[in-house]
Amino acid sequence: MIFFYALESALPRFWNFGSKDGTIFCGVFDGHGPQGHLVSKMVRDLLPVKLSANIARDEYKELSNNTVTNGTTEGDAVQTVVEDTDATLGAVENGGYPEIFTALRTSFLRAFYVMDRDLKSHKNIDCLFSGTTAVTLIKQGQDLIIGNLGDSRAILATKDEDNHLFALQLTVDLKPSIPSEAARIRERKGRVFSLPNEPDVTRVWLPKYNSPGLAMARAFGDFCLKSYGVISVPDVSYHHITEKDEFVVLATDGVWDVLSNDDVVKIVSESTSEASAARLLVQTAHRTWRTRFPTAKVDDCAAVCLFLKTDLANKLSDSGTKDFGTNVELDGDKHLSTVKSSTVAPTDLATAFVTGNEWPVLSGDPMPATPTNLLTPTSAANQSMKG
Repeated sequence: MIFFYALESALPRFWNFGSKDGTIFCGVFDGHGPQGHLVSKMVRDLLPVKLSANIARDEYKELSNNTVTNGTTEGDAVQTVVEDTDATLGAVENGGYPEIFTALRTSFLRAFYVMDRDLKSHKNIDCLFSGTTAVTLIKQGQDLIIGNLGDSRAILATKDEDNHLFALQLTVDLKPSIPSEAARIRERKGRVFSLPNEPDVTRVWLPKYNSPGLAMARAFGDFCLKSYGVISVPDVSYHHITEKDEFVVLATDGVWDVLSNDDVVKIVSESTSEASAARLLVQTAHRTWRTRFPTAKVDDCAAVCLFLKTDLANKLSDSGTKDFGTNVELDGDKHLSTVKSSTVAPTDLATAFVTGNEWPVLSGDPMPATPTNLLTPTSAANQSMKG
């Protein structure tokens, strides 16, 4: 049985992220495996702090270098070797992207690496057969930087030349069915195949055992497979916001398994208010699961909607609304669901979640998350980058 307090996905979102006015961080983390609820909660709580610390450290480096070189920036390349990929996370070529993408991409890569390393060394959480996905986003001015790990997804609702809304997918579902992901796993001696009773779901297995059957190619945790091709390196992408862009949706695979990108854009755009959009989306996904697969277990659904053309709100409303009996708890803030904080919340962000029963093999369940206060850049750098 699933209870309100025993759910497994996390939905953090911070405004003025890294002490920067108007900068927003949001993300969805979908835990799986026996300890998935603990893994996703730890990542929810610590990854934003690590990312903020990395951004602050890079900014301090840039400021120091500017001072030393009399205005000429000569940023040091980050040389962090990731053990599970043998890859070097260095400063990348700009490739036509703005300078902010190069800097934040490095921060994303470093923060994800440190987060996974800390999970591996954690004494009280067994991550051998447990892990979590992560789809995260930083909005800074007109820049969107997305870091994705696993099979959750981010999409953008934008308008075409005829002013009609359509969906633009911002991330790739990093599943073992992708040829390049499967090739890496097989090169490391991991096995990739589908079970006879679910031919459309490709999973990752140990070389000599039919376990654990992970349905994604990248994740935090899952250390039983880290020597066999599953990695924790995020796919980091960039989008420049234009006047045609309306909103971004981050959601777990439970939503995308039953709703298309265009379905999601239509549902969110037709919601009665921005604050209720995520709630409506996950409720619709839940009903679709029940209708389409009446005898199957409902997969987990969690969503964040970030509206790009809304000003900050000046107040919070009531919270604590419950729906779907024992299967869902939704905080009733008109602008920011599941947030319980005295800090002013932006109206441009709405979150919601709904949970069903667990899938076999490895799966996870959504849970509400209360964001903690972010450390200042200096204290974050001191406390989260010790390892």
